[in-house]
Formats: sequence, C-alpha cells, structure tokens
Amino acid sequence: MILQKTVTCLLNNNIMSNKKIKPTSPGRRYYIPEDFSTITKSKPEKSLLVSLKKRGGRNNSGKMTVRHRGGGHKRKLRDIDFKRLKLDIPATVRAIEYDPNRTARIALLFYADGSKSYIIAPKGLELGQVLLSTKKIEIPAEIGNSMPLSLVPVGSIIHNIELQPGKGAEICRSAGTFARLIDVHGKYARVVLPSGEERKVLATCIATIGEVGNSAHGNICLGKAGRNRWKGRRPRVRGVAMNPVDHPMGGGEGKSSGGHPRSKKGLKAKGEKRKGKNIKSKLIEKSRKK
Repeated sequence: MILQKTVTCLLNNNIMSNKKIKPTSPGRRYYIPEDFSTITKSKPEKSLLVSLKKRGGRNNSGKMTVRHRGGGHKRKLRDIDFKRLKLDIPATVRAIEYDPNRTARIALLFYADGSKSYIIAPKGLELGQVLLSTKKIEIPAEIGNSMPLSLVPVGSIIHNIELQPGKGAEICRSAGTFARLIDVHGKYARVVLPSGEERKVLATCIATIGEVGNSAHGNICLGKAGRNRWKGRRPRVRGVAMNPVDHPMGGGEGKSSGGHPRSKKGLKAKGEKRKGKNIKSKLIEKSRKK
C-alpha cells in the first residue's frame, strides 16, 4: 500500500514535466518531446564509448530472428558501471548526460584516483555531489551511494539491484523505476519490485539508494511514424491483415476474426494459458499484480 501511494505521488508530480509543442504540422500536433532540462553536457566522454554495430534483428547467419527492427540513427554504447567495484573511493558527479540506448539519464563520475565511469543517474542527483560505493564499512544511505542490501536501512527506496553477487545490476534500471527494501533476515533480503512482486534477494547483492531519474519518460508521445523509424523500429502489420501463408490469423473473406489471438509462430496470446509447467522460483514470495 505504501509503494502504491508513492508511485501515485511520483506520477502526479511529473505528469506535466514534458512540454507541449505548437501544432504547426500533423506530426507535431500530438508530439510531446523528451525532457532534457536535467542534462548538463551534450557530448559524451570519448574514453567510455564503445562502437555499436546494428544487426537489424538478424542472427550470425543472416536469418531474421526478431521482427520489426532495422535502420535508425547511428549510436555509440556508453560503458555503464553496473557493478560499482571502485570501493571506498570518493567519486564526484561531473555531468548528467543523455544516453540513446536507455530511457534513464546517465551520470559521469570522476574518482579520486583519476578514473572515470558512467552510472545510471538517480532522481535528485546534483553536480558536484560526492558518491561512494562500499561492501564493508557503513556509509550514509544517500542518493547514489551503493552498498550491499545488508547495509541498506529497511524501508529505503533502491534501484540497480543485483540478483547474483558480482554480476552487476539487473533490476530497476529504466527511467522512473524503484524498489523498496522491506526486510533483511539471515542471508536474504525481501524487496518489493515495481510490478508488486515480493522476492528474496541475497543480502550480499549490491543496490543503489534512490529512484532512477527521468520519470517523465512515460509521458512522451512520438507524434509520427518517422520518429519510430529514427529509433530503429520498423512498422508492425496485424496478423488478420496477412494471408494464411504468412500468419495463423491471416486469410478469410472480409474482416474475419481469425480465431483466437496467436503469435506468428502459433503460440496463444492475450491471456490464454499455454501448455507446460508453471515454474515458480522459490525466491518469489508474492507474485506480481495481474
């Protein structure tokens, strides 16, 4: 209940943070752009860039394995530090930057030993703020600090949560997401995820204090199909609009329903149960909301 109230409050505070564009053309009438007000640096750090080769949904033999991908603007990967292995070394926030490969903003850190790294920028992070990452000593539970779940105060909002120690953050990395630590007992900690799922995570796994920034990302409206193409997303075609040879729901005279909704491979969709065992992890104590 506390998590739901927090989510509602955050949504109400950020619902109008994106500006509306004057409708000078049909493509701009419903266009709501991203909010770049928090970004302080336009060019990325060259030493932390990695080249990214586009694959257009093809595998190593050239066969299409993922549909609706291809084209798009050229990008470079930012080397994000999801492990926070620079322990007990102060790091100063030098810039908040845009990352084309994710919904969240990223923060550029300069460590006291001269090294640099990118991290996911939490909400409320400011330039000049000093961050720390630790595994043993107790540090303040302030926004951006990283520590094992065993050292995080119960009730804290966290993100960038590991599922296996040393593997790096896997949960709560997208814009506006956060989880809440509700209990630490023995070698496990109990965490409430954004979906409402309650699960146990090893207390030695590292998490970062705070909520992921750029929560207004959910208000974006692209306005026209071309902006989807710039992102590398190709058009989707409804199955009922295809021929029987192309899709299980294709064919028929006129606007036929096409039977029960299925994927292109024939798997039932939209709530229909599929055959097979419902494997549930022993670490999940309460399943997500349906």
